[in-house]
Amino acid sequence: MRDAELILVVDDTPANLDVMSEVLEDAGFEVAIATTGEGALKLMPNIQPSLILLDVMMPGIDGFETCRRLKASPSTAEVPIVFMTALSEVSDRVKGFDLGAVDYITKPFQEQEVLARVHTHLRLRNQSKALEARVAERTAALMSALEQLKHSQLQLVQREKMSVLGELVAGIAHELNNPIGCLVGNIQPAQDYVGDLFHLISLYEKHYPQPDPEIDDERDAIDLDYVRTDLPKLLNSMRESVNRICNLSNGLRSFSRADNDQSVICDLHESIDSTILILGHRLKAKPNHPAILVEKRYGDLPLVECFPGSLNQVFMNLLANAIDSIEEANRDRSYQAIAANPGQITITTQALEQDRQVLIRIQDNGAGMSSEVRERIFDHLFTTKPIGQGTGIGLSIVRQIVLEKHGGMLNVYSQPGEGATFEISLPIRAGVPAGVC
Repeated sequence: MRDAELILVVDDTPANLDVMSEVLEDAGFEVAIATTGEGALKLMPNIQPSLILLDVMMPGIDGFETCRRLKASPSTAEVPIVFMTALSEVSDRVKGFDLGAVDYITKPFQEQEVLARVHTHLRLRNQSKALEARVAERTAALMSALEQLKHSQLQLVQREKMSVLGELVAGIAHELNNPIGCLVGNIQPAQDYVGDLFHLISLYEKHYPQPDPEIDDERDAIDLDYVRTDLPKLLNSMRESVNRICNLSNGLRSFSRADNDQSVICDLHESIDSTILILGHRLKAKPNHPAILVEKRYGDLPLVECFPGSLNQVFMNLLANAIDSIEEANRDRSYQAIAANPGQITITTQALEQDRQVLIRIQDNGAGMSSEVRERIFDHLFTTKPIGQGTGIGLSIVRQIVLEKHGGMLNVYSQPGEGATFEISLPIRAGVPAGVC
């Protein structure tokens, strides 16, 4: 690990390079320089800068094109780029941010501003790398724990895995509560304070229309009109992000509910939604295929007396299997072919027989299954997956939870190449058997 972090400075003006190099070296950084965008791109394979200070206006390829090429390369995409420019147009700034830059430094340089921005973005990058390392470490620990559990009795493995997952999810949701509460409680006051400050500035402008030249210079330097427009947007984006985190936290808590000895009243839509949330990372677009679409055709369901933790396990197994089937069907197809007919999971719910029971239908357009596989799909230890990828107990436990624990019915309909449909019928009140789907 280097004692000093390396910063690449790209500028076609020698005087600027000299000034910037001196400022950075005096602050304890190592500095590499390039006078053109092409030169910077050729230099990158031989160095590993922690940050790039990139001039916009250069001969040959300009800073914008250089940034685009750096962000397009996996080896340099994560290096933060700060533009150095005398351009003040908002469109130029927006273009730079759209290309992946993290900040702008305005020419002529101010030494303290340069160092403050450099230190800030290096700190953010290091914190991000540390967080990624912690996530990888925890993921590896969890995978190790799951591998150890596979050596136990299979039925106990499945129950323990769901228990560990539930505790982990519940713990994450609990840890999120305090920071979420802080953000929710402070965003509105922050918006109010910003509004008050802008109002105060407007009053100064109204009553003192001819300010001191130093104030005019500072106003231009910070682009006050742009800040007035953009800062409220930033705060609104933060509010929307906090609301999303709140929804995620609520979904995590819903999924992690543990069953008691007695059944409870439950909203099945909430259970399904929380399961989709947990599987969200598998539904997202990947380099080799677009996102798997989930269509929810929810009917007007009454609350159901059930064991929600167990039903979450049912929904988890069925939705995960649907994703597996779609991935299998798309394994040998091109991205374009998949995009023309993307993977899709359709979840339909409805009340049946004067609200005495409910029907949940989970349908996919995956690989489907033969009649021989369909007949054995719920058998204990039966699996069509390769060794090490399936235990053969997931669907057998689904059947046990639906039929024995809830008195419901479970059916599957499928043909090779035509996807599969699983239908679950549950009584609304415990102890009242469900009819045939």
